[in-house]
Amino acid sequence: MTRRLLLVNGPNLNLLGVRDPAVYGTSTLADVERIATDAAAEAGFEVRSIQSNHEGVLIDAIHAAREDCVGVIINPGGLTHTSVALRDALTGISLPFAEVHISDVNNREEFRRFSYLHDVAAVRIIGEGVDGYATAVARLAALIP
Repeated sequence: MTRRLLLVNGPNLNLLGVRDPAVYGTSTLADVERIATDAAAEAGFEVRSIQSNHEGVLIDAIHAAREDCVGVIINPGGLTHTSVALRDALTGISLPFAEVHISDVNNREEFRRFSYLHDVAAVRIIGEGVDGYATAVARLAALIP
């Protein structure tokens, strides 16, 4: 069986490298996907990537992951603070998942400090920049037999 991870990037992450580089850096979404794919390959996993600005598309991809993935890495973007539906999708598939945030959300606006995923994520990586995706892959992979 293929050991595959689903990499999910939520709203506005398609603008990485352009949107607020002082906060998010200059790396692009393609860079993020390469970082995660390289880290996964090193740990013996494949990666399937999705980015969408539409919550339902992300939920559908998460549901589909139960068919051929062993874990999920997700940067939910702004949905972190608003989406019970995303939380329900992730807990509903019974796969371990890592929550990733490029910036240190704990030192930003008050509303960014709350996550609907924080208490159900197997791994949380906050404020490591795009390198946090590699950390998330390594830590998640260590939990998967």
